[in-house]
Amino acid sequence: MLKNGLLALVIAAAAVSFAQAEAKKGKNGGMVATSEGHPIEFVVKGQEIVFYVNDDDGSPLSTKGMKGRATVQDGGKTTTVQLAPAAPNLMTGKLEAPLGAKARVVFSASLHGHSLTARYVTE
Repeated sequence: MLKNGLLALVIAAAAVSFAQAEAKKGKNGGMVATSEGHPIEFVVKGQEIVFYVNDDDGSPLSTKGMKGRATVQDGGKTTTVQLAPAAPNLMTGKLEAPLGAKARVVFSASLHGHSLTARYVTE
């Protein structure tokens, strides 16, 4: 019984920690997720999606030469958006339609053999 109670406490603490990480807002008003120590901020501007990629110390990480994509699940449909680097630390792409509430977006990119993955759920 004590083992089950302890397991429930650990799961509850992890859920609270996860919720706090997802609620974090970035300098540009977007959601922030961390991958391999790199904070990545996700911002939606109409039908454009923008990811601000930062180094582990929070400074802008150059995306020159970075290759990436966003996998978007929205309204029962899954699409892939190719992302293009833009100075100084952006990865941008165009959506077919504006995102709905609770859309799931997965950012995937690689630079110098380093893979980054970040997950977001729109509000």
